[in-house]
Amino acid sequence: MHTKPHQGIISRIDQGNLPDNERRELLLAASGIVGGAGLLATAYPFVASLAPSERARALGGPVEADVSDLAVGELRTVAWRGKPVWLMRRSADMVRALQQPAPELADPLSVRSEQPPTCVNATRSIRAELFVAVGICTHLGCSPTLRLNDGSLNAELHAPGGFVCPCHGSRFDLAGRVVKNVPAPTNLEIPPYRFEGASRLQIG
Repeated sequence: MHTKPHQGIISRIDQGNLPDNERRELLLAASGIVGGAGLLATAYPFVASLAPSERARALGGPVEADVSDLAVGELRTVAWRGKPVWLMRRSADMVRALQQPAPELADPLSVRSEQPPTCVNATRSIRAELFVAVGICTHLGCSPTLRLNDGSLNAELHAPGGFVCPCHGSRFDLAGRVVKNVPAPTNLEIPPYRFEGASRLQIG
C-alpha cells in the first residue's frame, strides 16, 4: 500500500526515540506538506475556472465551411457564435443585377451597414458569386427567407430573387441590402471571413 510523505514523517515522530531538534524539524516538514496539499486543493477550482469551457470556445472560435458542392441558388446555413450564417452561390445573372444602380435600396453602398473592408462593394462579398451573411433581420432579429420566384419581389428589386422577413415584411436583395421604407434599418451583417482554398472558407 502506498504511503503518503507526511504519513512516513509522522510514523518516525511517533517512535519517540528522536532528539528534540530532529523531532521539531520533522513536525515542521509534515506541516508544510499538509499545508501545501491544502493550498493546491483550494487553488485548483479557481485556476480551472479561468480556462474557457468547450462550449465557450465553440461559440467564439472560427468556423470552416466547404462550398465545393454548393449549387447555384442554394442557400446553406452554418452556425457561428450562436448566429445563423448563410452561404449562397449566386448565378451570373444575379451578380449582374446587383452591380446595376439600385434606387429602391436604402443603403446601396452599405455605408451604414456592417461588413469587413473586403466586402465593401456591390455584391458585398470577396468573390462575387458567393454570398456570406448573418441570416438575421436587422429589425427585430427574425430570420428572412430566400425568394427566387416571387414576381413582385423580383420586379421591385429588378433582380432574380431576394430575401423577405416573414415577421414584419422587410426585404433585402441578394447582397443583403435593405429596401427603402421597411422596418429593418440597415443591411444584413456580413461576418468576417476568408478563403482557405478554392472552395473552403473560414468564418470568424
